[in-house]
Amino acid sequence: MGGCFSKPKPVEVKVELSLLEKEKEVDGLSPNGKASPFADCRPNGALAHSSDEDSMLLPLNHNCRDFVEASVCHVKDLENGQMREVDLGCGRALLIKQHGEFSAMAHKCPHYGAPLVKGVLSKGHVRCPWHGACFSTVTGDIEDFPGLDSLPTFQVRVEKDKVIIRANKQALQSQKRSKPMSRCSAVINSNTGFSHVLIIGSGPAGLVCAETLRQEGFTDRIVMCTMDRHPPYDRPKLSKSLESTAEQLRLRSMDFLQEHDIELLKEKEVVAVDVKTRSVTFEDGLRMEYRKLFIASGSKPKPMNYKGKDVRNVFHLRTPEDANSIARLANNKNAVIVGTSFVGMEVAAALTDKAHSVSVIGIEPVPFKKALGEKVGKVIMKLFETHRVKFYMLNEVSEMIGQHGQLKEVVLKSGKVLRADVCVIGAGSVPATGFLKQSGIHLDSKGFITVNKMMQTNVEEVFAGGDVVTFPFPPRNNKKVNIPHWQMAHVQGRVAALSMMGRPFEFKTVPYFWSAMFGKTIRYAGYGDGFDDVIIQGDLDELRFVAFYTRSEEVVAVASMNYDPIVSRVAEVLGSGKTIKKRDVETGDISWLIDKGSH
Repeated sequence: MGGCFSKPKPVEVKVELSLLEKEKEVDGLSPNGKASPFADCRPNGALAHSSDEDSMLLPLNHNCRDFVEASVCHVKDLENGQMREVDLGCGRALLIKQHGEFSAMAHKCPHYGAPLVKGVLSKGHVRCPWHGACFSTVTGDIEDFPGLDSLPTFQVRVEKDKVIIRANKQALQSQKRSKPMSRCSAVINSNTGFSHVLIIGSGPAGLVCAETLRQEGFTDRIVMCTMDRHPPYDRPKLSKSLESTAEQLRLRSMDFLQEHDIELLKEKEVVAVDVKTRSVTFEDGLRMEYRKLFIASGSKPKPMNYKGKDVRNVFHLRTPEDANSIARLANNKNAVIVGTSFVGMEVAAALTDKAHSVSVIGIEPVPFKKALGEKVGKVIMKLFETHRVKFYMLNEVSEMIGQHGQLKEVVLKSGKVLRADVCVIGAGSVPATGFLKQSGIHLDSKGFITVNKMMQTNVEEVFAGGDVVTFPFPPRNNKKVNIPHWQMAHVQGRVAALSMMGRPFEFKTVPYFWSAMFGKTIRYAGYGDGFDDVIIQGDLDELRFVAFYTRSEEVVAVASMNYDPIVSRVAEVLGSGKTIKKRDVETGDISWLIDKGSH
C-alpha cells in the first residue's frame, strides 16, 4: 500500500473498479479487521496446514490419485502483486505472485464464498472483498475476521517457465480447512461443577474464544453455556433469510464441538456471578466454579413503552424460530416493522415478496441517518418505496390492539392506525448484563462491561467481549467505545483467549460490517461515530456509490454499494495505520485508492 497517500496523478493511474457482477451473497451478509492483527501471535497450524507442501513427507504408499497437478500459466503472465483464479481441472485455485515468488491457495473465502481474486492483496495476505476477512498467502490461516475457517494451500513450482500447481483434490472441493486443535487432557465427568475456562454465550466471541484456546494448545476443560437451544449459528442471516432453519445457519455442529472437547450447555441462563468464589449460578440452580471466565452474553432488545403488550404475533428477532414464524405469519398478510435498525430494515426487505403490505415506523426522518448520513438514508428509503414499503417516520407506537390475543392493529402516537397481522420490533438493543449488577464486575452507566485492550475486566481472571463491552479504541485515542459488529466479536474472542494464555497483544482490526436488502449490499468499514461530513463519489440514484465519513479533516469510515472492493481497500489502508485525509477524497479522483496496481 506504500505511496497511496501521495498526490494522485490521474493521467498515470488506470482506474479499475472491480464490481462483483454475480455476487449472490445469499446473505447479503458478515465484516472485518486490520491487515493482520494477529501477525505477532504464534503461528497456528505449524504442525499441519493441510497444505500440499506436506505431501513431500507422506509415506511412499500414499495414494497419488488424491492429488491433481496442472500447468496453469507462464511465469510472465503475472506481475508482482497480482492474483489470478486458475483451473486445475477438478477445481479452481488462487494463484498469487509477490516479490517474484508464486503461492497458491483456495480461491473462495470460507465465510460466504466470495471470490478472493476480487479482493485486496497486500503485505502477505488477501482481504476478502465482501466482508474483509484476511488470509495469509503463505499458510492460508485466517488472520482477521469474520469466519471460523482457514484456507488450504497448494504446492507451486516453476518448470521451464511454466507455473505448475499440485493440489489435494478434496481440499480443492472443500475450499476451507480448520486449524489443528488440541484435545482436553484432563479426565472429566460432565457433571463436575468446575471448568478451567467458563464461557457465557455461544455467539462469535464465545465460539472463537473456545476455538482459539484449543488452537493455541490449551488442554484443560472448556465449558460454553448459552440460553439458545441450538449449537452456534449465524445470527446476522436471520433477518436476511427468514425461512432458514437452525441447521442451515449452523456455524459448528455438536459433533465438531465434541471432537475438540468444547462442552456446550444449551438453554442455560446465568443469573449470578460471584467473583469471590469464582462461581456462576444458573436459573435451574446449577452452580459452576471457574478458573477463568469469559462473558460474551450479547445484547437483548431495547424495552419499549406502549399499551397492549399482551398480544401475540409481536416478535423481537432473536432465534431461527422467530424468523420462521415471522415469515409464516406475514404470508399475504400485513406486516409492521417498528424501528429502522439494520435488523428491522432487513426484515422489511425480506418480507416485501411475501407480505400483502409492509409498513415501517421510525423516529428519525430517514433510515440509517445516524450511521450512514441523510443522503445515503434517503436513497435507501427510496429503494424500499419502489418495493411498496410504506414509511411512517418521526412516529412512535402508542398502542397495539388485538382480538382474542392476536395482534390486529398498531396505533401510532400521531393517531394513524396500521393494520397488522405480525409486528417485528427492531428498535435497537441494550447489553445483556443484568445478571452482573451485584457481581463486582464494573459496568458503565449504560450497562456495558468496561474492558482494557486485552479484554480484561476490573476483576482478575474475568474477561469479556462482543456486544456487551466498551473497549479502548486506538484510532480515537483509546476512548472507550462499543462496536456491536459480528466481526468485532470474533476479534475480541480471539484477543481474550490469547490473554488468558498469557500471550497478550494489541489488536488493530478495522471495524467492518454489512447489510443486505433487495439483493444489494451496503459495506462499511471504520468507526464513523460523530462524523461531521460525508463525501460521496459515484451515483447515489444508481445505487453505485462510495461515501467517505469524515471528522474534521480525516476520513474515519467508508460505506459503499456496488463499488467493490473499495471498502476492503480502505480497511487495508486504515489497518496499516495510515490516515486518509478529507482532501484526498474530495477531488473526485480516487483512482489512487481503487487501482489494482497499487498493492
